[in-house]
Amino acid sequence: MPAFSALDISGSALAAERFRMELIAQNLANIHTTRTPEGGPYRRKEPIFAAVEPVAFRQYLDKGAQRGVGVAGVVVDQSPPKLVYNPSHPDAGPDGYVRMPNINPVTEMVNMIAASRAYEANVAAITHYRRMVERAMAIAEA
Repeated sequence: MPAFSALDISGSALAAERFRMELIAQNLANIHTTRTPEGGPYRRKEPIFAAVEPVAFRQYLDKGAQRGVGVAGVVVDQSPPKLVYNPSHPDAGPDGYVRMPNINPVTEMVNMIAASRAYEANVAAITHYRRMVERAMAIAEA
């Protein structure tokens, strides 16, 4: 296994979790957006993670090297929008209801905390790996 595969794997996880947090922030920022270029209210987005080959170590994959994590795509939530009665809103229909985004701020905050914890765990893994390599080098020098 290559020497830096653990760093490559954790690094890919850091990038994936950062992307997840960016989508969550986008969802929260658009919680009141009733008009989009596609038409209708904003729709909640979620990332899809998948195992990917670390580019730097493709030659080692047949020898049992680990894969990293990457963003395979983004899923747009197709659940129906929330209907809120507000006849004075500019986007209200003839019945007085406004089609609002299907975003629950509590769910988004729970997802943000989970992404943050996963990010922290990968930072800790990188830190521990670095310390392990430093100690091994110190032993080798002695």
